[in-house]
Amino acid sequence: MLKAVLPLLALLLVTCAAPRQPASAPAPEVLRSESSSRAHHAVPAPSHKPAIPALEAPPPGELSGPDSLKRLDFRGGEPQVPIGLMQGRREVRFSPKGRMRLRFGGEAERMLEAPAGSMWTVRVTDGTPAELSVRIQLEELPFADKEGLAEMQARWQARGVAVRAHVLGALYGIAGKVIDNRRYLLLLDEELTSKQATERQAELLRQLGVRTTLFEEVRAPARAILELRDEAGNVAGLAQDNLFVETLDGAGFDVRQVEHDVGYDNHGFEDRSFRGTLQLSVDRHGTLAVVNVVKLEELLKGLVPSEIYARAHPEALKAQAVTARGEVLAKVGIKHLADPYLLCSEQHCAVYRGRTGEAASTSAAVEATRGQGLFSSDGKLVDSVYSAMCGGHTEDNDVVWGGPPNPSLRGRPDLIGPAEGVPTPASLAEYLQAELPAACRLSTFARAGKYRWEKRFTVEQVNALTTHLAVGPVHALSLGERGVSGRARTLTVAGEKGVTQVRGELNIRRLFGMLNSAMALVEEERDGEGHLTGWRFRGGGWGHGVGMCQTGAIGRAEAGQRYEDILRFYFNGAEVASIY
Repeated sequence: MLKAVLPLLALLLVTCAAPRQPASAPAPEVLRSESSSRAHHAVPAPSHKPAIPALEAPPPGELSGPDSLKRLDFRGGEPQVPIGLMQGRREVRFSPKGRMRLRFGGEAERMLEAPAGSMWTVRVTDGTPAELSVRIQLEELPFADKEGLAEMQARWQARGVAVRAHVLGALYGIAGKVIDNRRYLLLLDEELTSKQATERQAELLRQLGVRTTLFEEVRAPARAILELRDEAGNVAGLAQDNLFVETLDGAGFDVRQVEHDVGYDNHGFEDRSFRGTLQLSVDRHGTLAVVNVVKLEELLKGLVPSEIYARAHPEALKAQAVTARGEVLAKVGIKHLADPYLLCSEQHCAVYRGRTGEAASTSAAVEATRGQGLFSSDGKLVDSVYSAMCGGHTEDNDVVWGGPPNPSLRGRPDLIGPAEGVPTPASLAEYLQAELPAACRLSTFARAGKYRWEKRFTVEQVNALTTHLAVGPVHALSLGERGVSGRARTLTVAGEKGVTQVRGELNIRRLFGMLNSAMALVEEERDGEGHLTGWRFRGGGWGHGVGMCQTGAIGRAEAGQRYEDILRFYFNGAEVASIY
């Protein structure tokens, strides 16, 4: 069947000699990220192809340029978001669900049309990775804190350290609403390689006792030739760096073997279906990234059911829809600055399975809250983060991720009903054993092994997990610097060759194969003769604990609370308002 349509496909591969004209419509409001953009050029199709008659050029402004991979497009009032489905691939296969138009871009644009159901493969050839430079991030401050920034700059300069300020994030508008997620980063004014940056971090820690993070910038973009092949393996065209694919009726695409849950136990590959358009682009490694450009509301329909039980109470589903919408907008321009998309489809940003993951109940919640976000008392969009189960107490954002405290993300007891006389996380051992009226414990979706849990490690297991720390055989573990929920942000590891510290809630959890949370105690275990045999972690909660407790939100909905009240509780009085 496909062989019969190949001659037709060849005739539809067109070269448009006329350069693109500027769009006549007013320029949409867009957000540009901090990473470098790159030009892309069409590469002539293989010489064995037949002569192609010239057809009309694509309508002005209809084809996105490469810089659009790092923008929000607000045409029509609803943002369209570039979501990275996967990267690091040598090839990817996809099939349009409606008639397809594939565009190669460049000054002389070429395009190919193909019927629904046809199968296509894009392969990377001649890939060259991006050249990245690294700077050391010393501080992060709110954008409004100009005075604090000046004080920090003076403090570091007094130490003999040259610094520079960098603005991360952006100010942009949607239908008259202003979204501002800018913040200041104070960076060491030295451009380093990854190896040099690691050595410089160790030096700063040793000399000044300062723990730092890394900030990447693109010095030279990745490049690659993208080769488009039909189902028979014939080369249909070549492009430099980017291909853009749409269905004329908006039916979307099926993408084969989408990689998911990278770094987790359920890592695998799945055929998935997506709304919107596809952009296939070279990534930082000189390999292939697959990007889905999709309307925000359609994105949420494929995202919300991956983040919460679709069978949960409708008010909890509405709360999840609002938080997910706000979190997407709050993360724009903050993450993936060196990648050809704004957000990824993994837990690092938000789990998104496209049309494959949609459910009627969660789609209804998205529709019922269309365009709504959370705003703090000063009118700013809230970074409405969430985690699976707080364990009875949420946590401050700065304890988990560092950076400045966010007034909307303050940890608090997540209790329903009287709380007199109940222990607090300040006495964590007692707190973990108490029968608390916690919303996430009372929910019908509560899982006992997540609300309270234990995990054991033998001496041999711990020694294997900590080999890279170079402290030798471990004889002591200690959790410290706890937040209001009891979550630790430091782990001290003492061994025969020395002592070191693991810093950061997520780093601690990852060291031990993703502990459920850092709201935990660690205790030695010894045999009858007193010999150390291992360690036991006893803890509560599942996830970082900042913002909305998803299981707690279900418990609150089941107790009769509306989604606005649920969100007001978890985000310190923030109110729901329409963004568009």
